[in-house]
Amino acid sequence: LVHGVTDYIEGDIEEARQKYPSPLAVIEGPLMAGMQVVGDLFGAGQMFLPQVVKSARVMKRAVSYLTPFMDTTEAQNKKGRLVLATVKGDVHDIGKNIVGVVLGCNDYEVIDLGVMVPADKILDAAEQQNASAIGLSGLITPSLDEMVFVAKEMSRRKLQIPLLIGGATTSRQHTAVKVAPGYTGSTVHVLDASRAVGVVSALLDPKQRESFCQKNVAEQEKLRRLYAHKKTKALLPIETAAENGPPLSFNSENVSVPSFLGRRLDQADITELRRYIDWTFFFTAWELTAKFPAIFEHPEQGPVARELYTVANELLDGMVNTNALRACYVYGFWPANADGSDIVLFTDETRTREATRFPMLRQQVVKVDDAPYMCLADFVAPISSGVRDYVGAFAVTAGIGADALASKYASAHDDYRSIAVKALADRLAEALAEKLHEQARHDWGYENSPSLSNDDLIAERYRGIRPAFGYPACPDHTQKRALFDLLGAEEIGVTLTESFAMTPAASVSGIYLAHPKARYFNVGRIGSDQVHDYARRKHTSVQDVERWLSPNLNYEV
Repeated sequence: LVHGVTDYIEGDIEEARQKYPSPLAVIEGPLMAGMQVVGDLFGAGQMFLPQVVKSARVMKRAVSYLTPFMDTTEAQNKKGRLVLATVKGDVHDIGKNIVGVVLGCNDYEVIDLGVMVPADKILDAAEQQNASAIGLSGLITPSLDEMVFVAKEMSRRKLQIPLLIGGATTSRQHTAVKVAPGYTGSTVHVLDASRAVGVVSALLDPKQRESFCQKNVAEQEKLRRLYAHKKTKALLPIETAAENGPPLSFNSENVSVPSFLGRRLDQADITELRRYIDWTFFFTAWELTAKFPAIFEHPEQGPVARELYTVANELLDGMVNTNALRACYVYGFWPANADGSDIVLFTDETRTREATRFPMLRQQVVKVDDAPYMCLADFVAPISSGVRDYVGAFAVTAGIGADALASKYASAHDDYRSIAVKALADRLAEALAEKLHEQARHDWGYENSPSLSNDDLIAERYRGIRPAFGYPACPDHTQKRALFDLLGAEEIGVTLTESFAMTPAASVSGIYLAHPKARYFNVGRIGSDQVHDYARRKHTSVQDVERWLSPNLNYEV
Protein backbone atom coordinates (compact mmCIF):
# COMPACT_ATOMS: atom_id res chain seq x y z
CA LEU A 1 0.00 0.00 0.00
CA VAL A 2 2.80 2.46 0.88
CA HIS A 3 4.48 1.82 -2.48
CA GLY A 4 1.21 1.95 -4.43
CA VAL A 5 1.51 -1.58 -5.87
CA THR A 6 -1.84 -3.01 -7.00
CA ASP A 7 -0.58 -6.21 -8.65
CA TYR A 8 -1.52 -8.57 -5.81
CA ILE A 9 -3.90 -6.47 -3.75
CA GLU A 10 -6.99 -8.69 -4.05
CA GLY A 11 -5.04 -11.83 -3.12
CA ASP A 12 -3.33 -10.12 -0.20
CA ILE A 13 -6.59 -8.67 1.09
CA GLU A 14 -8.30 -12.08 0.89
CA GLU A 15 -5.45 -13.54 2.95
CA ALA A 16 -5.82 -10.73 5.50
CA ARG A 17 -9.60 -11.24 5.59
CA GLN A 18 -9.06 -14.89 6.58
CA LYS A 19 -6.70 -13.92 9.42
CA TYR A 20 -8.56 -10.92 10.90
CA PRO A 21 -11.80 -11.17 12.89
CA SER A 22 -13.76 -9.03 10.39
CA PRO A 23 -13.36 -7.09 7.12
CA LEU A 24 -13.63 -3.86 9.13
CA ALA A 25 -10.67 -5.01 11.23
CA VAL A 26 -8.58 -5.26 8.05
CA ILE A 27 -9.50 -1.69 7.11
CA GLU A 28 -8.96 -0.23 10.55
CA GLY A 29 -5.84 -2.33 11.11
CA PRO A 30 -3.18 -2.83 8.40
CA LEU A 31 -4.80 -0.64 5.73
CA MET A 32 -5.15 2.44 7.95
CA ALA A 33 -1.71 1.78 9.42
CA GLY A 34 -0.33 1.90 5.87
CA MET A 35 -2.21 5.08 5.06
CA GLN A 36 -0.86 6.63 8.26
CA VAL A 37 2.65 5.99 6.96
CA VAL A 38 1.68 7.55 3.61
CA GLY A 39 0.20 10.60 5.35
CA ASP A 40 3.25 11.06 7.57
CA LEU A 41 5.69 10.76 4.67
CA PHE A 42 3.66 13.16 2.52
CA GLY A 43 3.41 15.66 5.35
CA ALA A 44 7.16 15.45 5.88
CA GLY A 45 7.88 16.05 2.20
CA GLN A 46 9.35 12.55 1.76
CA MET A 47 6.55 11.39 -0.51
CA PHE A 48 5.07 13.18 -3.53
CA LEU A 49 1.52 13.62 -4.71
CA PRO A 50 1.59 10.98 -7.50
CA GLN A 51 2.77 8.42 -4.95
CA VAL A 52 -0.04 9.36 -2.56
CA VAL A 53 -2.61 8.97 -5.34
CA LYS A 54 -1.16 5.55 -6.20
CA SER A 55 -1.49 4.52 -2.54
CA ALA A 56 -5.09 5.72 -2.58
CA ARG A 57 -5.69 3.46 -5.57
CA VAL A 58 -4.52 0.46 -3.51
CA MET A 59 -6.70 1.51 -0.59
CA LYS A 60 -9.81 1.92 -2.76
CA ARG A 61 -9.36 -1.45 -4.44
CA ALA A 62 -8.81 -3.11 -1.09
CA VAL A 63 -11.93 -1.56 0.44
CA SER A 64 -13.92 -2.38 -2.71
CA TYR A 65 -12.89 -6.04 -2.37
CA LEU A 66 -13.87 -6.12 1.32
CA THR A 67 -17.20 -4.30 1.01
CA PRO A 68 -19.31 -7.33 -0.10
CA PHE A 69 -18.11 -9.22 2.97
CA MET A 70 -19.07 -6.47 5.40
CA ASP A 71 -22.25 -6.44 7.46
CA THR A 72 -24.50 -3.50 6.53
CA THR A 73 -24.26 -2.29 10.12
CA GLU A 74 -20.46 -2.16 9.96
CA ALA A 75 -19.13 1.29 9.35
CA GLN A 76 -15.64 2.60 9.48
CA ASN A 77 -15.22 5.47 11.92
CA LYS A 78 -14.08 8.39 9.78
CA LYS A 79 -12.31 11.47 11.09
CA GLY A 80 -14.88 13.71 9.40
CA ARG A 81 -17.07 14.19 6.35
CA LEU A 82 -16.36 16.88 3.75
CA VAL A 83 -18.50 18.14 0.88
CA LEU A 84 -16.35 19.31 -2.06
CA ALA A 85 -17.58 21.13 -5.17
CA THR A 86 -16.43 23.27 -8.08
CA VAL A 87 -18.73 26.28 -7.88
CA LYS A 88 -21.49 27.24 -10.31
CA GLY A 89 -20.29 28.30 -13.75
CA ASP A 90 -16.86 26.64 -13.41
CA VAL A 91 -15.82 23.29 -14.87
CA HIS A 92 -12.26 22.77 -13.65
CA ASP A 93 -11.81 19.99 -11.13
CA ILE A 94 -8.31 18.48 -11.30
CA GLY A 95 -7.14 20.24 -8.12
CA LYS A 96 -10.38 19.44 -6.30
CA ASN A 97 -10.14 15.78 -7.28
CA ILE A 98 -6.57 15.58 -6.01
CA VAL A 99 -7.55 17.18 -2.70
CA GLY A 100 -10.39 14.66 -2.38
CA VAL A 101 -8.04 11.74 -2.92
CA VAL A 102 -5.52 13.05 -0.39
CA LEU A 103 -8.23 13.62 2.23
CA GLY A 104 -9.63 10.15 1.57
CA CYS A 105 -6.17 8.70 2.14
CA ASN A 106 -6.17 10.34 5.53
CA ASP A 107 -9.41 8.70 6.66
CA TYR A 108 -11.83 11.51 5.83
CA GLU A 109 -15.06 10.78 4.01
CA VAL A 110 -15.31 12.93 0.89
CA ILE A 111 -18.58 13.70 -0.91
CA ASP A 112 -17.59 15.18 -4.27
CA LEU A 113 -20.52 16.99 -5.93
CA GLY A 114 -18.61 17.58 -9.18
CA VAL A 115 -18.48 20.78 -11.24
CA MET A 116 -20.83 23.73 -11.88
CA VAL A 117 -22.59 23.15 -8.57
CA PRO A 118 -25.04 25.88 -7.43
CA ALA A 119 -24.89 27.15 -3.86
CA ASP A 120 -28.18 25.57 -2.78
CA LYS A 121 -27.07 22.11 -3.88
CA ILE A 122 -23.78 22.47 -1.98
CA LEU A 123 -25.44 23.64 1.23
CA ASP A 124 -28.32 21.17 1.00
CA ALA A 125 -25.80 18.33 0.71
CA ALA A 126 -23.79 19.67 3.64
CA GLU A 127 -26.90 19.79 5.84
CA GLN A 128 -28.30 16.43 4.72
CA GLN A 129 -24.97 14.65 5.09
CA ASN A 130 -24.13 16.37 8.37
CA ALA A 131 -20.84 17.51 6.84
CA SER A 132 -17.90 18.52 9.02
CA ALA A 133 -16.71 21.09 6.45
CA ILE A 134 -17.31 22.43 2.93
CA GLY A 135 -14.60 22.86 0.30
CA LEU A 136 -15.10 25.17 -2.71
CA SER A 137 -12.93 25.14 -5.82
CA GLY A 138 -12.72 27.38 -8.88
CA LEU A 139 -10.31 28.38 -11.61
CA ILE A 140 -11.82 31.38 -13.42
CA THR A 141 -12.17 34.81 -11.79
CA PRO A 142 -16.02 34.87 -11.84
CA SER A 143 -15.84 31.90 -9.45
CA LEU A 144 -14.50 34.26 -6.79
CA ASP A 145 -17.84 36.08 -6.62
CA GLU A 146 -19.71 32.77 -6.48
CA MET A 147 -17.61 31.76 -3.46
CA VAL A 148 -18.55 35.02 -1.74
CA PHE A 149 -22.21 34.23 -2.44
CA VAL A 150 -21.90 30.71 -0.99
CA ALA A 151 -20.30 32.12 2.17
CA LYS A 152 -23.16 34.59 2.64
CA GLU A 153 -25.70 31.81 2.08
CA MET A 154 -23.97 29.73 4.76
CA SER A 155 -24.47 32.62 7.19
CA ARG A 156 -28.09 33.03 6.13
CA ARG A 157 -28.68 29.34 6.88
CA LYS A 158 -26.87 29.78 10.21
CA LEU A 159 -24.25 27.14 9.40
CA GLN A 160 -21.08 27.12 11.48
CA ILE A 161 -18.95 24.41 9.84
CA PRO A 162 -15.56 25.42 8.36
CA LEU A 163 -15.45 26.72 4.78
CA LEU A 164 -12.34 25.86 2.74
CA ILE A 165 -11.44 27.93 -0.33
CA GLY A 166 -9.09 26.70 -3.07
CA GLY A 167 -8.27 26.98 -6.76
CA ALA A 168 -5.88 28.75 -9.11
CA THR A 169 -7.48 32.23 -8.97
CA THR A 170 -8.09 32.17 -5.21
CA SER A 171 -5.68 33.67 -2.71
CA ARG A 172 -5.24 34.28 1.01
CA GLN A 173 -5.99 37.96 0.43
CA HIS A 174 -9.20 37.45 -1.52
CA THR A 175 -10.39 34.91 1.04
CA ALA A 176 -9.66 37.35 3.88
CA VAL A 177 -11.05 40.48 2.20
CA LYS A 178 -14.06 39.17 0.26
CA VAL A 179 -15.12 35.71 1.47
CA ALA A 180 -14.46 35.54 5.22
CA PRO A 181 -16.41 38.73 6.14
CA GLY A 182 -19.57 37.20 4.67
CA TYR A 183 -19.49 34.11 6.87
CA THR A 184 -19.70 33.84 10.65
CA GLY A 185 -17.87 30.50 10.74
CA SER A 186 -14.20 29.74 9.96
CA THR A 187 -13.10 30.48 6.40
CA VAL A 188 -9.66 29.19 5.42
CA HIS A 189 -7.70 29.44 2.17
CA VAL A 190 -6.02 26.15 1.20
CA LEU A 191 -3.04 26.69 -1.08
CA ASP A 192 -2.75 23.17 -2.49
CA ALA A 193 -3.38 19.48 -1.81
CA SER A 194 -0.30 19.14 0.38
CA ARG A 195 -1.77 21.66 2.85
CA ALA A 196 -5.34 20.33 2.84
CA VAL A 197 -4.88 17.56 5.43
CA GLY A 198 -3.13 19.81 7.93
CA VAL A 199 -5.84 22.46 7.63
CA VAL A 200 -8.73 19.99 7.92
CA SER A 201 -7.21 18.07 10.83
CA ALA A 202 -6.59 21.31 12.75
CA LEU A 203 -10.14 22.56 12.09
CA LEU A 204 -11.81 19.30 13.16
CA ASP A 205 -9.58 18.44 16.11
CA PRO A 206 -11.06 19.90 19.34
CA LYS A 207 -7.54 20.24 20.77
CA GLN A 208 -6.20 22.28 17.84
CA ARG A 209 -9.32 24.06 16.57
CA GLU A 210 -9.38 27.10 18.84
CA SER A 211 -5.72 28.06 18.46
CA PHE A 212 -5.79 27.40 14.67
CA CYS A 213 -8.90 29.55 14.21
CA GLN A 214 -7.50 32.37 16.35
CA LYS A 215 -4.32 32.39 14.27
CA ASN A 216 -6.34 32.29 11.03
CA VAL A 217 -8.59 35.19 12.12
CA ALA A 218 -5.55 37.26 13.17
CA GLU A 219 -3.83 36.64 9.84
CA GLN A 220 -6.98 37.56 7.90
CA GLU A 221 -7.41 40.78 9.88
CA LYS A 222 -3.79 41.65 9.04
CA LEU A 223 -4.43 40.94 5.34
CA ARG A 224 -7.52 43.16 5.40
CA ARG A 225 -5.52 46.01 6.95
CA LEU A 226 -2.80 45.62 4.32
CA TYR A 227 -5.42 45.55 1.57
CA ALA A 228 -7.13 48.68 2.92
CA HIS A 229 -3.76 50.42 2.93
CA LYS A 230 -2.81 49.50 -0.63
CA LYS A 231 -6.21 49.02 -2.29
CA THR A 232 -5.93 52.24 -4.24
CA LYS A 233 -3.04 52.99 -6.57
CA ALA A 234 -2.19 56.19 -8.36
CA LEU A 235 -3.86 56.11 -11.78
CA LEU A 236 -3.59 58.26 -14.86
CA PRO A 237 -6.88 59.57 -16.24
CA ILE A 238 -7.88 57.17 -19.02
CA GLU A 239 -7.61 59.91 -21.67
CA THR A 240 -4.01 60.62 -20.61
CA ALA A 241 -3.15 56.91 -20.53
CA ALA A 242 -4.55 56.52 -24.06
CA GLU A 243 -2.37 59.41 -25.25
CA ASN A 244 0.67 57.59 -23.86
CA GLY A 245 0.27 54.23 -25.58
CA PRO A 246 3.23 52.56 -27.33
CA PRO A 247 4.52 54.45 -30.40
CA LEU A 248 4.08 51.79 -33.09
CA SER A 249 4.35 52.04 -36.85
CA PHE A 250 2.17 50.14 -39.33
CA ASN A 251 3.51 49.56 -42.83
CA SER A 252 4.12 46.82 -45.40
CA GLU A 253 7.02 45.47 -43.32
CA ASN A 254 4.98 44.74 -40.20
CA VAL A 255 1.44 44.25 -41.55
CA SER A 256 0.94 40.94 -43.35
CA VAL A 257 -2.00 39.72 -45.43
CA PRO A 258 -3.34 36.23 -44.53
CA SER A 259 -3.61 33.62 -47.28
CA PHE A 260 -7.35 33.28 -46.60
CA LEU A 261 -10.15 35.15 -44.83
CA GLY A 262 -12.96 33.65 -42.78
CA ARG A 263 -12.77 30.49 -40.67
CA ARG A 264 -11.60 26.92 -41.01
CA LEU A 265 -12.39 24.02 -38.69
CA ASP A 266 -11.13 20.46 -38.47
CA GLN A 267 -10.04 17.66 -36.17
CA ALA A 268 -6.42 17.39 -35.03
CA ASP A 269 -4.27 14.27 -34.87
CA ILE A 270 -3.24 13.63 -31.26
CA THR A 271 -0.10 11.87 -32.53
CA GLU A 272 1.03 15.17 -34.07
CA LEU A 273 0.21 17.12 -30.90
CA ARG A 274 2.51 15.09 -28.67
CA ARG A 275 5.65 16.94 -29.70
CA TYR A 276 4.01 20.26 -28.74
CA ILE A 277 3.21 19.23 -25.15
CA ASP A 278 4.77 21.39 -22.44
CA TRP A 279 5.44 18.63 -19.90
CA THR A 280 6.58 21.02 -17.17
CA PHE A 281 2.96 22.06 -16.59
CA PHE A 282 1.79 18.45 -16.60
CA PHE A 283 4.10 17.78 -13.67
CA THR A 284 3.06 21.05 -12.01
CA ALA A 285 -0.53 19.74 -11.89
CA TRP A 286 0.86 16.98 -9.68
CA GLU A 287 2.75 19.48 -7.50
CA LEU A 288 6.10 18.38 -8.95
CA THR A 289 7.89 21.67 -9.42
CA ALA A 290 11.13 20.95 -11.30
CA LYS A 291 11.28 21.76 -15.03
CA PHE A 292 11.06 19.17 -17.80
CA PRO A 293 13.26 17.33 -18.77
CA ALA A 294 15.64 18.22 -15.92
CA ILE A 295 13.03 16.87 -13.50
CA PHE A 296 14.09 13.32 -14.41
CA GLU A 297 17.49 13.98 -12.84
CA HIS A 298 16.06 15.62 -9.72
CA PRO A 299 17.33 13.68 -6.65
CA GLU A 300 13.88 13.43 -5.00
CA GLN A 301 11.32 14.06 -7.75
CA GLY A 302 13.15 12.22 -10.55
CA PRO A 303 11.97 8.61 -9.99
CA VAL A 304 8.35 9.74 -9.39
CA ALA A 305 8.40 11.94 -12.50
CA ARG A 306 9.85 9.18 -14.69
CA GLU A 307 7.14 6.74 -13.64
CA LEU A 308 4.40 9.34 -14.14
CA TYR A 309 5.82 10.22 -17.57
CA THR A 310 5.77 6.55 -18.58
CA VAL A 311 2.14 6.16 -17.50
CA ALA A 312 1.17 9.40 -19.27
CA ASN A 313 2.67 8.20 -22.54
CA GLU A 314 0.95 4.83 -22.18
CA LEU A 315 -2.33 6.73 -21.76
CA LEU A 316 -1.56 8.83 -24.83
CA ASP A 317 -0.89 5.65 -26.83
CA GLY A 318 -4.24 4.31 -25.69
CA MET A 319 -6.03 7.54 -26.63
CA VAL A 320 -4.57 7.34 -30.13
CA ASN A 321 -5.32 3.64 -30.61
CA THR A 322 -8.91 3.78 -29.33
CA ASN A 323 -9.89 7.32 -30.38
CA ALA A 324 -11.02 7.81 -26.78
CA LEU A 325 -10.09 11.48 -26.95
CA ARG A 326 -10.81 13.90 -29.78
CA ALA A 327 -9.10 17.21 -30.44
CA CYS A 328 -10.86 19.79 -32.64
CA TYR A 329 -10.18 23.36 -33.69
CA VAL A 330 -11.58 26.36 -35.50
CA TYR A 331 -9.57 29.42 -36.52
CA GLY A 332 -9.56 32.18 -39.06
CA PHE A 333 -8.64 35.70 -40.11
CA TRP A 334 -10.64 38.87 -40.62
CA PRO A 335 -9.89 42.36 -41.96
CA ALA A 336 -9.43 44.53 -38.87
CA ASN A 337 -8.52 47.96 -37.56
CA ALA A 338 -8.38 49.68 -34.21
CA ASP A 339 -11.06 52.24 -33.38
CA GLY A 340 -9.60 53.94 -30.32
CA SER A 341 -9.27 51.14 -27.76
CA ASP A 342 -11.61 48.82 -29.67
CA ILE A 343 -10.47 46.12 -32.10
CA VAL A 344 -12.96 46.03 -34.98
CA LEU A 345 -13.19 42.96 -37.23
CA PHE A 346 -14.93 43.37 -40.58
CA THR A 347 -16.87 40.81 -42.61
CA ASP A 348 -14.84 41.38 -45.79
CA GLU A 349 -12.26 43.59 -47.48
CA THR A 350 -14.78 46.33 -48.18
CA ARG A 351 -14.52 47.03 -44.42
CA THR A 352 -18.02 48.49 -44.43
CA ARG A 353 -19.74 45.97 -42.14
CA GLU A 354 -18.51 44.86 -38.73
CA ALA A 355 -18.22 41.14 -37.99
CA THR A 356 -17.60 41.88 -34.32
CA ARG A 357 -15.97 44.40 -32.04
CA PHE A 358 -13.73 43.71 -29.05
CA PRO A 359 -13.49 46.67 -26.63
CA MET A 360 -10.14 46.46 -24.84
CA LEU A 361 -8.81 47.79 -21.54
CA ARG A 362 -5.74 49.96 -21.05
CA GLN A 363 -3.20 50.14 -18.25
CA GLN A 364 -3.78 53.08 -15.92
CA VAL A 365 -1.49 52.51 -12.94
CA VAL A 366 1.09 55.31 -12.93
CA LYS A 367 4.55 54.15 -14.08
CA VAL A 368 7.76 55.53 -12.64
CA ASP A 369 9.55 55.65 -15.99
CA ASP A 370 8.42 56.59 -19.48
CA ALA A 371 7.01 53.14 -20.19
CA PRO A 372 3.89 53.19 -22.38
CA TYR A 373 0.38 52.42 -21.11
CA MET A 374 -0.52 49.27 -23.00
CA CYS A 375 -3.79 48.18 -24.62
CA LEU A 376 -4.16 45.23 -27.02
CA ALA A 377 -5.83 47.53 -29.54
CA ASP A 378 -2.47 49.33 -29.87
CA PHE A 379 -1.12 46.35 -31.84
CA VAL A 380 -3.72 46.77 -34.61
CA ALA A 381 -3.47 49.56 -37.18
CA PRO A 382 -5.84 52.46 -36.37
CA ILE A 383 -8.63 53.17 -38.86
CA SER A 384 -7.25 56.69 -39.20
CA SER A 385 -3.89 55.33 -40.48
CA GLY A 386 -5.46 54.04 -43.69
CA VAL A 387 -3.51 50.77 -43.26
CA ARG A 388 -5.48 47.60 -43.96
CA ASP A 389 -4.68 45.32 -41.02
CA TYR A 390 -5.91 41.85 -40.00
CA VAL A 391 -6.68 39.94 -36.81
CA GLY A 392 -7.03 36.19 -36.23
CA ALA A 393 -9.18 34.23 -33.79
CA PHE A 394 -9.25 30.62 -32.59
CA ALA A 395 -10.85 28.06 -30.31
CA VAL A 396 -9.51 24.56 -29.66
CA THR A 397 -10.46 21.63 -27.46
CA ALA A 398 -8.82 18.33 -26.58
CA GLY A 399 -11.42 17.48 -23.98
CA ILE A 400 -14.02 15.61 -26.05
CA GLY A 401 -14.11 12.19 -24.40
CA ALA A 402 -11.82 13.15 -21.52
CA ASP A 403 -14.51 13.10 -18.82
CA ALA A 404 -15.80 9.70 -19.97
CA LEU A 405 -12.29 8.22 -19.99
CA ALA A 406 -11.44 9.73 -16.60
CA SER A 407 -14.74 8.42 -15.17
CA LYS A 408 -13.94 4.94 -16.49
CA TYR A 409 -10.69 4.89 -14.51
CA ALA A 410 -12.31 6.45 -11.44
CA SER A 411 -15.00 3.75 -11.49
CA ALA A 412 -12.20 1.18 -11.43
CA HIS A 413 -10.79 2.91 -8.30
CA ASP A 414 -7.85 4.23 -10.35
CA ASP A 415 -7.65 7.93 -9.44
CA TYR A 416 -4.02 7.92 -10.59
CA ARG A 417 -4.98 7.43 -14.24
CA SER A 418 -8.25 9.34 -13.90
CA ILE A 419 -6.43 12.51 -12.82
CA ALA A 420 -3.65 11.89 -15.37
CA VAL A 421 -6.22 11.76 -18.20
CA LYS A 422 -7.62 15.19 -17.29
CA ALA A 423 -4.15 16.69 -16.85
CA LEU A 424 -3.13 15.26 -20.24
CA ALA A 425 -6.26 16.65 -21.91
CA ASP A 426 -5.34 20.11 -20.58
CA ARG A 427 -1.82 19.76 -21.96
CA LEU A 428 -3.09 18.53 -25.33
CA ALA A 429 -5.42 21.53 -25.59
CA GLU A 430 -2.50 23.87 -24.96
CA ALA A 431 -0.41 21.84 -27.43
CA LEU A 432 -3.12 22.24 -30.07
CA ALA A 433 -3.26 25.98 -29.38
CA GLU A 434 0.52 26.12 -29.90
CA LYS A 435 0.44 24.06 -33.10
CA LEU A 436 -2.49 26.04 -34.50
CA HIS A 437 -0.74 29.35 -33.77
CA GLU A 438 2.26 28.03 -35.69
CA GLN A 439 -0.04 27.17 -38.60
CA ALA A 440 -1.64 30.61 -38.36
CA ARG A 441 1.74 32.35 -38.60
CA HIS A 442 2.46 30.38 -41.80
CA ASP A 443 -1.02 31.17 -43.15
CA TRP A 444 -0.40 34.82 -42.34
CA GLY A 445 2.74 34.69 -44.45
CA TYR A 446 5.21 36.21 -42.01
CA GLU A 447 6.78 32.97 -40.75
CA ASN A 448 8.16 30.85 -43.57
CA SER A 449 10.92 29.05 -41.68
CA PRO A 450 10.71 25.35 -40.75
CA SER A 451 8.91 24.45 -37.54
CA LEU A 452 10.51 25.78 -34.38
CA SER A 453 11.70 23.44 -31.65
CA ASN A 454 9.39 22.84 -28.70
CA ASP A 455 11.79 24.81 -26.48
CA ASP A 456 11.54 27.77 -28.89
CA LEU A 457 7.74 27.53 -28.89
CA ILE A 458 7.53 27.36 -25.09
CA ALA A 459 9.84 30.37 -24.86
CA GLU A 460 7.65 32.17 -27.47
CA ARG A 461 10.58 32.89 -29.78
CA TYR A 462 8.29 33.91 -32.60
CA ARG A 463 6.37 36.94 -33.85
CA GLY A 464 2.84 37.56 -32.63
CA ILE A 465 0.75 36.75 -29.55
CA ARG A 466 -2.51 34.88 -28.83
CA PRO A 467 -4.13 36.62 -25.83
CA ALA A 468 -7.06 34.81 -24.22
CA PHE A 469 -10.08 36.57 -22.73
CA GLY A 470 -10.05 36.29 -18.96
CA TYR A 471 -6.26 36.63 -18.73
CA PRO A 472 -4.23 39.68 -17.61
CA ALA A 473 -4.09 41.59 -20.92
CA CYS A 474 -7.86 41.25 -21.49
CA PRO A 475 -9.41 40.14 -18.17
CA ASP A 476 -13.08 40.36 -19.22
CA HIS A 477 -14.38 36.77 -19.60
CA THR A 478 -17.64 37.99 -21.17
CA GLN A 479 -15.80 38.82 -24.42
CA LYS A 480 -15.70 35.08 -25.12
CA ARG A 481 -19.34 35.29 -26.19
CA ALA A 482 -18.53 37.56 -29.13
CA LEU A 483 -15.48 35.41 -29.95
CA PHE A 484 -17.54 32.20 -29.98
CA ASP A 485 -20.23 33.82 -32.14
CA LEU A 486 -17.57 34.97 -34.61
CA LEU A 487 -15.98 31.51 -34.83
CA GLY A 488 -19.07 29.36 -34.48
CA ALA A 489 -17.05 27.58 -31.80
CA GLU A 490 -19.96 25.40 -30.69
CA GLU A 491 -19.53 23.45 -33.93
CA ILE A 492 -16.31 21.90 -32.61
CA GLY A 493 -18.02 20.88 -29.36
CA VAL A 494 -17.03 23.77 -27.08
CA THR A 495 -19.63 25.77 -25.19
CA LEU A 496 -19.64 28.49 -22.53
CA THR A 497 -21.10 28.26 -19.04
CA GLU A 498 -23.06 31.11 -17.45
CA SER A 499 -19.75 32.36 -16.01
CA PHE A 500 -18.07 32.08 -19.43
CA ALA A 501 -15.92 29.09 -18.56
CA MET A 502 -15.29 26.87 -21.56
CA THR A 503 -16.53 23.30 -21.48
CA PRO A 504 -14.96 20.79 -21.96
CA ALA A 505 -12.46 22.16 -19.47
CA ALA A 506 -9.55 21.20 -21.74
CA SER A 507 -10.23 24.05 -24.16
CA VAL A 508 -8.40 27.25 -25.16
CA SER A 509 -9.57 30.28 -27.14
CA GLY A 510 -8.38 33.76 -27.99
CA ILE A 511 -7.28 36.10 -30.75
CA TYR A 512 -4.12 36.36 -32.88
CA LEU A 513 -2.24 39.66 -33.10
CA ALA A 514 0.68 39.74 -35.53
CA HIS A 515 2.50 43.04 -35.02
CA PRO A 516 6.23 42.39 -34.35
CA LYS A 517 6.06 44.52 -31.18
CA ALA A 518 2.95 42.77 -29.82
CA ARG A 519 3.53 41.36 -26.34
CA TYR A 520 1.64 40.20 -23.27
CA PHE A 521 1.09 42.50 -20.29
CA ASN A 522 -1.12 42.91 -17.25
CA VAL A 523 -3.84 45.57 -17.43
CA GLY A 524 -3.82 45.79 -13.62
CA ARG A 525 -5.99 48.24 -11.69
CA ILE A 526 -8.43 50.46 -13.54
CA GLY A 527 -10.38 53.54 -12.44
CA SER A 528 -14.07 54.43 -12.58
CA ASP A 529 -13.42 56.70 -15.59
CA GLN A 530 -12.26 53.71 -17.66
CA VAL A 531 -15.08 51.54 -16.29
CA HIS A 532 -17.64 54.09 -17.52
CA ASP A 533 -15.88 54.41 -20.89
CA TYR A 534 -15.66 50.61 -21.25
CA ALA A 535 -19.36 50.20 -20.36
CA ARG A 536 -20.25 52.77 -23.03
CA ARG A 537 -18.14 50.98 -25.65
CA LYS A 538 -19.59 47.58 -24.71
CA HIS A 539 -23.15 48.91 -24.67
CA THR A 540 -23.71 47.54 -21.18
CA SER A 541 -24.19 48.92 -17.68
CA VAL A 542 -21.45 50.16 -15.37
CA GLN A 543 -22.72 47.68 -12.75
CA ASP A 544 -22.26 44.81 -15.19
CA VAL A 545 -18.68 45.86 -15.95
CA GLU A 546 -17.92 46.26 -12.24
CA ARG A 547 -19.24 42.77 -11.59
CA TRP A 548 -17.08 41.03 -14.19
CA LEU A 549 -13.98 43.15 -13.62
CA SER A 550 -14.15 43.37 -9.83
CA PRO A 551 -10.55 42.04 -9.33
CA ASN A 552 -9.26 44.95 -11.46
CA LEU A 553 -11.20 47.80 -9.86
CA ASN A 554 -9.18 50.45 -8.07
CA TYR A 555 -12.15 51.37 -5.90
CA GLU A 556 -14.76 49.69 -3.72
CA VAL A 557 -18.19 49.01 -5.17
